[in-house]
Amino acid sequence: MTTRHLTEFASSRRGVEAWIEPPTAVTGASLLLVAADGEWTRRSIPSASWGHKFAEHLQMPGYDAGVVSYPQRMRDWNSRQKRG
Repeated sequence: MTTRHLTEFASSRRGVEAWIEPPTAVTGASLLLVAADGEWTRRSIPSASWGHKFAEHLQMPGYDAGVVSYPQRMRDWNSRQKRG
């Protein structure tokens, strides 16, 4: 289910990039996909290495969320959604 959702999101939107989020004391690893327009989705994944392999398999840029900041376009998209 997770793989299907992430694959469908990536294949149905332009310019999708991946942010691999490492596990924390509270949550496991997760994968954040952000499209060119800022629309995004996040899902739990088995491990950070799984996330990197997923991004590589779909030939999209994959970033370590602990190193590379989330894109401004994601925040802009969230603001547009709140305004309705």
